[in-house]
Amino acid sequence: MPDYAIAGLDQVLTPALAIYSDLVDANIEFTLKLLGGDANRWRPHVKTAKLESMMRRLVARGVTNFKCATTLELRTASAAGARDVLVAYPLTGANASRVRQLAESMQNTRVSALVESAEQLQPWLRSDIGLFIDIDPGMHRTGLPQERLDDVIALARAIRSAGLRFRGLHYYDGHLHNADLAARTKAAHAGYDRLLLIVRALESASLHVEEVITAGTPAFPCTLSYPGFHDASFLHRASPGTVVYGDATAVQQLPPDYRYQPAVLVVSRVVSHPDGNIITCDAGHKTLSVDTGVPNCDVLGRRDLKPMKPSEEHLPIAVPEGATIPPLGSILYLVPRHVCPTVNNFDDALIVRAGKIEAVERVTARGREYPVLATT
Repeated sequence: MPDYAIAGLDQVLTPALAIYSDLVDANIEFTLKLLGGDANRWRPHVKTAKLESMMRRLVARGVTNFKCATTLELRTASAAGARDVLVAYPLTGANASRVRQLAESMQNTRVSALVESAEQLQPWLRSDIGLFIDIDPGMHRTGLPQERLDDVIALARAIRSAGLRFRGLHYYDGHLHNADLAARTKAAHAGYDRLLLIVRALESASLHVEEVITAGTPAFPCTLSYPGFHDASFLHRASPGTVVYGDATAVQQLPPDYRYQPAVLVVSRVVSHPDGNIITCDAGHKTLSVDTGVPNCDVLGRRDLKPMKPSEEHLPIAVPEGATIPPLGSILYLVPRHVCPTVNNFDDALIVRAGKIEAVERVTARGREYPVLATT
């Protein structure tokens, strides 16, 4: 295990977000190795990276295609050097207008959007925005169900008829996180089989599919092992984003031989010792996301300590009978179970290398842009 200890924490307010830049680099390199060294096959979602400096690390390794969910993420990715960004979120009203406004100002970044119906084409008319059809793989969140093949073909035709560019298919199988990788892979491959039927139907209708995007982090090994994506008529890109930082959940979900290490920790202090079997640290759910349930983190180096249900600013931790109790004021390094929303909880991050804080940087794409569009 890497040495996560940080020198000079006496002057650091807690809770604090620590990003270990050397481990970020190692996670990026390992992802590229899994992709055969082809950076063009990776379209990471930047909802994880959040910092412009971290996106620049990806760009420096040749990763220039991204996904995002917000206009602030789009703006940050473009500033970091992204060449191609898909806003992988349904856009309507002022949100669509803002994406179009940004796209027109980004001379070096190609911008695309998702659609699932012909009525969603209107905001993009007479623009250079590319369009991906969002396919629902069974997550039932957004997209056209895979079974509605005729509707997919009709929508691709409508895109063409509107004078817009049909770029391909977006297929986010984020619901596949079965603990059994073999079962997860079987389910994912069955979905990819149906996805290829859609591709063939579109191609038979003279509707060329330029790109197919699949897989967040849990389905990443499944998408890598699917033979239909090798030497395909389209460009296949995988979109895991969590792998850049890693977290406790990703380490558990990915195969044992995947050499990802958590590159982001929350630095916390013990602030209370309410009784013999509980300590409390200053990292409540306003610090560490609790969307994955309880426990929402692991205590690095102390697997015996069991985080309990947090409140807004407090995280009680159970200490087993007879175990060493961390004293008041001591530092705990917490590994998030879901790093993406945890990063979004912080305004600033400690950038750590070789055990030292080398910089403090803004979490550039945290939150959202100013909520009202400029009228001039």
